[in-house]
Amino acid sequence: MITQKMKYALKAVMVLGDEKAAGGRAMRIEEIATRSGAPKRFLEHILLEVKRAGIVGSIRGRSGGYILIKEPAQISIPNLMRLIDGPIAPLPCLSRIAYQRCEDCTDEATCRIRRSFSELFWTYLVMIESLTLADLLRGDAAGEMIPLVAPGAEA
Repeated sequence: MITQKMKYALKAVMVLGDEKAAGGRAMRIEEIATRSGAPKRFLEHILLEVKRAGIVGSIRGRSGGYILIKEPAQISIPNLMRLIDGPIAPLPCLSRIAYQRCEDCTDEATCRIRRSFSELFWTYLVMIESLTLADLLRGDAAGEMIPLVAPGAEA
């Protein structure tokens, strides 16, 4: 599961992506918070992280605010997830970016837990690695993601 912090980050960059498509003016954090439904106090920290990563920029002054400086198709959702939440692998020994041997593991080659989770994780990675902000922005409603499960169905 993604964290609430990651959901706020996605909503904020989606709002900035929508604004970029509509003309690209800078948006004040209060407006981003209102349009995304994310609390302003969380957005301040999140947008600073996203800014340091070179995804958004900020403009000072009266008409200043935040702007999306990368094209939505160049903003990788899994990279954003790693930036906000850290590694996305279910086990540290499966992480490509933050690999660590499991403390209690005696042999990775024969570890049945690692083998089982690796098959699931690599399938997940194949699907998610190509996901970009542009994909999210093509949703039905501006600033919101498309539901993957029909209403009333179990997830």
